[in-house]
Amino acid sequence: MTKVHRLESSPTIAMSAAKKVSDLARDAGINALHIKIKAPGGHEGPHNPGPGAQAVVRTLSRSGFRIGVIEDVTPIPHDGCRKKHFRRGRRV
Repeated sequence: MTKVHRLESSPTIAMSAAKKVSDLARDAGINALHIKIKAPGGHEGPHNPGPGAQAVVRTLSRSGFRIGVIEDVTPIPHDGCRKKHFRRGRRV
């Protein structure tokens, strides 16, 4: 929805993308949603969703959809992979 990289996670751009998606879903005859929110997660990424996630949920609910479940599907590491070199070892 935007060509500027620094605006990708902003709530304004997320709201405009959600508005376009809601129009397409409304045309397809969808009136209720289950929402899954995913942050990058894993070993390296942040474990909380960006500022646009809450704006998207709010926009979809305001556009008339019935929201059933809002689920967080962020991947959580279970000590399977080895972390990068600077994220291991002793902290001084």
